[in-house]
Amino acid sequence: MFENNRVTKLLKIKYPVIQGGMAWVADADLAAAVSNAGGLGVIAAASMPTELLEEQIVKIRKLTDKPFGMNIMLLSPTADDALEIAAQYRVPVVTTGAGMPGKVLERLKPLGTTVIPVIASTAHAERVSKQGADAVVAEGSEAGGHIGEITTMNLVPQVADVVSIPVIAAGGVADGRGMAAAFALGAEGVQVGTRFVCAVESNVHFNYKEKIIEANDRATVVTGRSTGHPVRVLKNKLSKEFEDLEKRGATTEELEKLGTGKLRLAVVDGDTTWGSLMAGQSAGLVKIIEPASAMIIDIVNGAVAEIERLKRFAD
Repeated sequence: MFENNRVTKLLKIKYPVIQGGMAWVADADLAAAVSNAGGLGVIAAASMPTELLEEQIVKIRKLTDKPFGMNIMLLSPTADDALEIAAQYRVPVVTTGAGMPGKVLERLKPLGTTVIPVIASTAHAERVSKQGADAVVAEGSEAGGHIGEITTMNLVPQVADVVSIPVIAAGGVADGRGMAAAFALGAEGVQVGTRFVCAVESNVHFNYKEKIIEANDRATVVTGRSTGHPVRVLKNKLSKEFEDLEKRGATTEELEKLGTGKLRLAVVDGDTTWGSLMAGQSAGLVKIIEPASAMIIDIVNGAVAEIERLKRFAD
């Protein structure tokens, strides 16, 4: 079904499913599992020390011979180091977030790397397209972690209208219905984050996975709006503390201090009370821990079935 899909052709993958570059979550084990299953696995550079990031790149090449990617957060203090590692190891695909990817495009495009910025507005999409981006991930506010203000339903079609490069939809996609909807909106692929947190191959603490599985449609909240960097997380005591501080007019410094180290606390230590449980609104759709391969097959088969169902409506 995806032989003529521009995303699968561009990335040299079987299915147009990309795993989100989630800090502390997206490591070589998870990325390799996704790539081996026909999607595109992505290692999150985040603020990872250079030596550790190099180890992850070496490891994934031992775990898979399929294409994989690296996500570079441009506001990270280690972004320049991650960029050089991507160049040194000829990482096939690089996704970028939290900034303009000009220097990434200049450094990596001549090396043959496919560069795909994550964007949250049409203006951002148009700009990176003119700079030479190969595709864009249009991420709606339903996503987990750092988000923009526009919903996936509205962002994807508007981005598809203003750029000619492939659009990959992100934010709220966790099953085949979401994938089919993304295609209807003009996307040619999807990026999935929250569901992959609960993959067997994900090294996230079981407590974190369990909270996602227990989540319902109202389980998330957005914190940090006053700082200009809103973050969607599962509700817990930490998110309530963020809300209370913001209501009292806390400074950006106070809020950043509260958030420091909290993602690691959740992912590694399994503290679901004071850890930052980043997750999207799609958490309510995630019901079991299963292999990444099973997730991808379920998403793809579900999308195919949904598209066939819609065709019957038109007959």
